[in-house]
Amino acid sequence: MPGLMYQLRGLDGCANPIRLDGHRTEHTVNTTTGQIGPVISHITAADLPAGHLLVRCNNRRTTRCASCAETYRRDAYQLITAGLKGGKGTPADVATHPRVFATFTAPGFGPVHNRPATGRCRCGLQHPADADELGTPLDPERYDYEAAVLWNAHASKIWARFSIYLRREVAKRAGLTQREFAEHARISFAKVAEYQKRGAIHFHAVIRLDGTEGGAALPPCWATAELLTDAIKAAARAASVPGPIINGRTHSFAFGRQLDIRIIRSADFATGTELSDRAVAAYIAKYATKGAETATGTLDRPIKFLAELARMRIPEHARRMIRTAWALGARKDLEDLRLRAWAHMLGFRGHFLTKGRRYSTTFALLRAARAEWRRQQAAQAQVEHHSAPDLPADETTLVFAHWTFAATGLTRAEEWLAASLTPDSTEGAHEHG
Repeated sequence: MPGLMYQLRGLDGCANPIRLDGHRTEHTVNTTTGQIGPVISHITAADLPAGHLLVRCNNRRTTRCASCAETYRRDAYQLITAGLKGGKGTPADVATHPRVFATFTAPGFGPVHNRPATGRCRCGLQHPADADELGTPLDPERYDYEAAVLWNAHASKIWARFSIYLRREVAKRAGLTQREFAEHARISFAKVAEYQKRGAIHFHAVIRLDGTEGGAALPPCWATAELLTDAIKAAARAASVPGPIINGRTHSFAFGRQLDIRIIRSADFATGTELSDRAVAAYIAKYATKGAETATGTLDRPIKFLAELARMRIPEHARRMIRTAWALGARKDLEDLRLRAWAHMLGFRGHFLTKGRRYSTTFALLRAARAEWRRQQAAQAQVEHHSAPDLPADETTLVFAHWTFAATGLTRAEEWLAASLTPDSTEGAHEHG
């Protein structure tokens, strides 16, 4: 039993771990000749207390696994913060570069219940902040569900078009050609996709102007946050992508008229009077773990058959969005949108957090750093308990491992034991990485 508890504790509270079959063999190897020596240790999945190797699911969705989602959120925070004030391999000079925090919204598809600052909703009521009807259509029969689903499906393409136009607009304001602009400056960004209550995607983005070497070089003197703001407005207005023609109706997609751009000033962690690095990073990281299911009450996993909706308790608005995506997904001319596979996400199939290559560090590097820290902790524990093999100076170890997927989840007994572990026993692993 202690062995099983130790194995479960290593999951750091993961609610739906992956079970692996396989083995791990450790040999000595001569660093001079390369000759592989005898086996130091050999372990199979059957030797482990749970009968499998248990690894974290690493699901970013809070509704699927709160523990893994929290790790993802903290990684997202570190990634965004590094691009705002440096660190994790990003120069600290980025904190002096022109930076803005911009929100790009979807257009309207029909009137919805809302909480306007100037008075009551169009329905005549003053809705509380937690009202279920917020974001749902005033008249579902006239709401443009088709365009709403197709907007989500094209949202990533609109962003890609916007990023091209943004470089053009910045270059124009600097009096440069696009080729000349590439020789003087470049644009870095990180963005997260969030669902509004009505089920439409909108984007929050940190956009930064750098020198030609990214964070390693200061931008030219003409590069200001005000110039960047003006260029973003122009690029957002111009960015549009053509959509399909359905039943004689031609679709075209662009960002909505609501565009919020705020300049990020120098980090002020004490007073919080300005839009600081920390506030922006925390805001983006919060939404990196939330999908459509959090905002609209829809599903957090794909469906195989539309009939599955009959036994699922979801809001009628989300149900209609899913049905519309499913129906559009049957069209041959829309095969590339894979609307049935992404019906549970109301048509959106893009990544929730994306960034430019030079913005900052990557999730992969953050995970690798955390794994290395854990290996060091395990090695230190071996030394303290005198369980590490005493190898000659010219020898090291070589590990052969082969693991295959077996199943997911815990048995009822394992769930009971995992629940008995105190939260304090899993907090430490999250603080590193």
